Amino acid sequence: MLVEPGPLLAEINSPDDLKKLSPDQLVQVSQELRQFIVDSVSIYGGHFGASLGVVELSVALHYVFNTPYDQLVWDVGHQAYGHKILTGRREQFPTNRRYKGMSGFPKRSESPYDAFGVGHSSTSIGAALGMAVASDYKGEFDRQHIAVIGDGAMTAGMAFEALNHAGVEKSNLLVILNDNCMSIDPNVGALKEYLTDITTSRTYNKVRDELWNVLGKLSKFGPNPQQIARRVEQAMKATLLKQGNLFEALKFRYFGPVDGHDVQHLAAILEDLKHIPGPKLLHCVTVKGKGYALAEKDQTLWHAPGLFDKITGEIYKKVPDKPQPPKYQDVFGHTLVELAEANDKIMGVTPAMPSGSSMNLMMAAMPDRAFDVGIAEQHAVTFSAGLATQGLVPFCNIYSSFMQRAYDQVLHDVALQNLHVVFCLDRAGFAGADGPTHHGNYDLAYMRCVPNMVVSAPMNEEELRNLMYTAQLPENAGPFSIRYPRGEGVMPEWRTPLKKIAIGTGRVVREGEGVAVLSIGHIGNYAARATEQLRAEGLNPGHYDMRFCKPLDEEMLHDIARRYRALVTVEDGCLPGGFGSAVLEFMADHGYALPVRRLGIPDRVVEHGSQDELYKECGFDVAGIATALRELGGKVTVPVVEKVLL
Repeated sequence: MLVEPGPLLAEINSPDDLKKLSPDQLVQVSQELRQFIVDSVSIYGGHFGASLGVVELSVALHYVFNTPYDQLVWDVGHQAYGHKILTGRREQFPTNRRYKGMSGFPKRSESPYDAFGVGHSSTSIGAALGMAVASDYKGEFDRQHIAVIGDGAMTAGMAFEALNHAGVEKSNLLVILNDNCMSIDPNVGALKEYLTDITTSRTYNKVRDELWNVLGKLSKFGPNPQQIARRVEQAMKATLLKQGNLFEALKFRYFGPVDGHDVQHLAAILEDLKHIPGPKLLHCVTVKGKGYALAEKDQTLWHAPGLFDKITGEIYKKVPDKPQPPKYQDVFGHTLVELAEANDKIMGVTPAMPSGSSMNLMMAAMPDRAFDVGIAEQHAVTFSAGLATQGLVPFCNIYSSFMQRAYDQVLHDVALQNLHVVFCLDRAGFAGADGPTHHGNYDLAYMRCVPNMVVSAPMNEEELRNLMYTAQLPENAGPFSIRYPRGEGVMPEWRTPLKKIAIGTGRVVREGEGVAVLSIGHIGNYAARATEQLRAEGLNPGHYDMRFCKPLDEEMLHDIARRYRALVTVEDGCLPGGFGSAVLEFMADHGYALPVRRLGIPDRVVEHGSQDELYKECGFDVAGIATALRELGGKVTVPVVEKVLL
């Protein structure tokens, strides 16, 4: 279905076209842009509430600034749909987040207007500052650099590191704080309360407006009155807000708060700020989901609702005719509560993803034992380490891709001290339409080389429950990593009795002959289907679910190496350094010479698409696994080589 833009938006193919409009027309073009986003996302899917909240800001920024010469950096990128539509990608928008289509996030290779590729939060200020310093070095003093960051992303340490640096530079940097009290879930922490104090102090806002009128009158008399007025304003902020202004303490000029939905006022303010040198921060108050009542009311649900009826607000969901498997994240959430009810040492920790990870179930059931620490993965890990030093057993639940940000803490604060922290890595492997910034490709490899770390992955819901149960037992008091994918499992009846798994043991899925497939994690279900298919063809491949990447089940591997002529390894993770590499290392260390073909994610950037589309592209869907087994099973003539004693 073709989504028709409004009359003004239909004529905008670049910011140059937007600049042809009069200031009075900005309200209408904002309305048309908002409606186009509603229409498109309801039909094609994608992120929703975040982009609606910055429609007016997107229009004002491209109206005032000379993009792409002036460099605009969006944080995370959930809110950049309006930006993309205004910068020549309106007709491509139906392909958003689809295989081979437009990325759901700003991407440098996609458009010169995407100044910086983003996906993880809190990078915008640092990136924009780097650009600003580079412009100074090159003598481009007329060039503007704008970072748009949400109050949720501002909770991360990276944002404050960048603010701290920017304050001592004289570079031309404007930070726009998009304050809507939300990331994906409601924001938490002292910073949220601080920003609320600023935005709700009526006395401060009234006096500030009056002071700005005075500033305007004094400016004609030279800089000294401005300096005096600036000191008066700073003193007023400190007195009326009962605290100094955090941003001005970091040597930023602070402006705001302002209404982020008054596009004409925003444009006027941005025009003024263009001419003020040095680091500046504009505090915009917005509403996530603005203009769509249901999205304003339930901002978490409407962050990325899927397809929906824009009139009734009904979110389309398939109604299955039989019980369906749950999402792995929900199995995690319910099992964690079950374990915590039996073990009062268990705690839950997540960095700003309670609903996405299902940690919200424990937060509701045991609010004193489950913590959302904000977008602060490093802190989440070290906080968990601190809990563990006191005899508690924290389950630190982080998306695989986001755990990369806390790798030093995993090594230094947990592993070196051999602390009992259980890392539950959600969205491991291909993350689907979110693409390469969110794919969890690397955790098997980066966890496998960490001393004291157990590295595991369940093939199904029962195995996830059993690994979680095993990980919290006192005899396993050390770092323990469990990875599982985005989406549904395979067991509608998943509430199985909890059982202990011996660390470093795999399980036989099917005995065979000639060739065997060794799998780890959920992708093992694809391997099972492939072996089933080959049995119908008269071949008899074996299948082993290894469960642990570290330690490997060496007893099982010795038996496999003696019984089969060739092996295929399958993992939904990167091939360099991953599970297949671990098997090859074992074979080399023990003198086995049988062929091993590794299937997994290649050493390149894999773009967005459904998980099945990406498995096929990389050759480890059911057909790809079957082909590898068929080729090795039919062509191998290398004799079985017994273990060589070195």
